[in-house]
Parts: sequence; structure tokens; C-alpha cells
Amino acid sequence: MADRVTVIGWDGSPLTAAARSALSAATLVAGAAHHLALPEVPPAAERVRLGSLSLAARRIAGHRGTAVVFADGDPGFFGAVRTLRAPEHGLEVEVVPAVSSVAAAFARAGMPWDDAQVVVAHPRTLRRAVNVCRAHGKVAVLTSPGAGPAELALLLGGVHRTFVICEELGTSKEQVTVLTSDRVPDHNWRDPNVVIVIGGQAAAAPAAPSATAADPAWLLGQGAAHTGGRGWARAGAGAGEGESALLRAAQLARLGPRTGDLVWDIGTGSGAFAVEAAAFGAAVIAVDADPRACERAAAAARTRGVQLQVVAGRAPHVLEDLPEPDVVRVGGGGAAVARAVADRRPERIVSHASTRDEAEAIGHALTEGGYTVECALLQSVGLDTRTWDEQDRSVVFLLAAERPANR
Repeated sequence: MADRVTVIGWDGSPLTAAARSALSAATLVAGAAHHLALPEVPPAAERVRLGSLSLAARRIAGHRGTAVVFADGDPGFFGAVRTLRAPEHGLEVEVVPAVSSVAAAFARAGMPWDDAQVVVAHPRTLRRAVNVCRAHGKVAVLTSPGAGPAELALLLGGVHRTFVICEELGTSKEQVTVLTSDRVPDHNWRDPNVVIVIGGQAAAAPAAPSATAADPAWLLGQGAAHTGGRGWARAGAGAGEGESALLRAAQLARLGPRTGDLVWDIGTGSGAFAVEAAAFGAAVIAVDADPRACERAAAAARTRGVQLQVVAGRAPHVLEDLPEPDVVRVGGGGAAVARAVADRRPERIVSHASTRDEAEAIGHALTEGGYTVECALLQSVGLDTRTWDEQDRSVVFLLAAERPANR
């Protein structure tokens, strides 16, 4: 095992005294081509061009001597330190940090970033990174070959955003470009990139804080969706015909929407479910054939301060052009829509029915689509707490379907 491993972050600035000291003693130096070309790298040191960091870590683990690993920006922020410290390599490292590429990108843009989401986009995670850009108004994306600005913009489709594209930060070839997302695919971009994706509907102004209210700026990446009152599936949030806040709570619990997911809410009605799902950090497409329902959903999103894409059209036909969902609520359309949704293979689907026959038809459609289906009869009774008399009664069948892991 290497006697000593030092990870040096590099942001284009002159190396610190600690970095120069570690380099002067190095017998192995690993990094990108522009790192290995630095004059401070000892001529006699073995040089390892970084491609796969895991392969380099194995090489370093077998090295007898002192090793230095270069990384762009802060190596502890989505960087080399995590891989080098993995148990299979057994490396203990010392770290000389630098300004992270995300911090540098926001500095070039002149913007704060304590309210931004930060994601890494690889070809295998690109779709989830795009969903974060759909769901949030300010996102920094650390890109990679095959998952760069053009691919991000193409997958966003009709969702309009502004891209601040930072190419080769910290080098003499650094360039910052600001474009609308529809124009981004028309260009060729150099790696590595940091892309700041901003835009979407403006958040509603939060209410004046009380003496006990939390400061919304205290936690990195938390925006207006997290500054509202406590609780979810609240009774006053609105509901469609045959729905209740308790049904909505049960549907949300079964779907479990989360950051990186794309949720379809078909038959959105008031938009109450769509807004709740978006408040969990998921990207949401709310679909309804009624233009007035679409207007209500958009207004509810503005009030709550969340991002929502609203699509007017009748399912199942309108679903054909939508991007692939992770979880879906079928709020209207019955078995025909449930069958069309199952064909798109989301991980989970929920629906509801007012009669047993309707529930059975939806259940058969989902079962035939290869899903494991559960059905429960939910009954809720609201009571007037002044008199404890019955106020509202709701009886509905809840269907929850899950795609088997191997299908």
C-alpha cells in the first residue's frame, strides 16, 4: 500500500504550499492530462493518466511510495475522495481542497447557490438528473460524456429553462455561455461542464415568518416548496370528485414520490395530488382533459411554490408523447387508462374506484399488464369536533400496483 496518499483539488489557481509540499515528495502522480502537465509534478514520478478512478485506486493501493491524486475542484464534493476511501481499496487519504466547480460556476454566473439542487449526470443517471431539472427552479448539473448540456436539453423537451454552461472551468479555455434550452442542442460542448439550469414558474411569496418559524435559507438546496406549513395531504388543499385528503395521503404513501422521479397525475382535477407530489421533490406532469382543471392545477402549483408541467388532453392518447414515468396516479379514465399506463412500465401505479365492479376492471387491467395488485376499501368519516356529529363520509376502493423487480 502507498505510504501516503494526498488528494489535491485544483481550480486553476496557483498550488498552495501544502499541495507543493505533497507533490515534491510524490513518487506517483495521478490526474488528468492538464494536471500532469503542471510544472510542479516531479519529473521522476510515475504518472498515471486518470480514466477509471477505481482502476487508478487499485494501482495506488499497490504502489510502494508516496502518491498524489489530482482532481478538479473540491475532491470531496462528488469527487475522488469517496472512491479512494472505499473499503475495497483500503486507502487513507489527506485532502488539500480547492473551490468546487459548482461554486466556481455560480460565481461566474453571479448567483447564490445555497438554494440550488446539485446532481451528477452520467448516461445511466441522465433521466433522473433531468427530472430534478423539471422539478426545481435552480439546479447545478455536473455533466459527463454522453450526458452533457445537449442531452439534458433534449430530454427536457417542452419544459423551458435557461442554461448557464461553464466549459473547462479553471483552464485557459474556460468559457461561460447562457442560452435558452431549445438552443442548447445546436452546439457542440467541451467536457468537463457544469450546467446551471434555472427557470420555471416563480415561487409564491412565503408568508411573513413568525418568531418560531425556521429560516428557509438554513439548509442547502431547500427552496420555497419546503417553506410552507407542516403536513401533507391537507384537507384544505382541494380534491376531485370522489376523493378525500385521506385517500390522497394513502396514494402518496403507496407511490412514495421522491427527488429524481417523474410522476404522472392523470385526471389531476384540482391538482392537489400533483402539488403534493411535487413538494416531495419529484417532477410531476399533471394531465387533464378539462382546461379549467388544468388552470386550477397550475394555480395550485403557484400558490404552493412548486414546479408543475400541466398537459391538457384526454388519456390515454395524450400519454403517448410524455416522457417515461417512474410512478403514476390514475385519477380518471378507468381500466383503459390503467392498461395504457401499465404498458409504459412505471414502477408503481395507484388508482381508485367508487364501485366494486370498476375496481375489479382496473385491477384486471393492471394484473394483465404484469403488475402485482392490492385493493382496499377505504372509509373515512369526518366529525364536527364541536358536536361530534358525523359531517362527511367517504367510501372508495384504493388500488395499488407494483411492477415485479424482474420485469
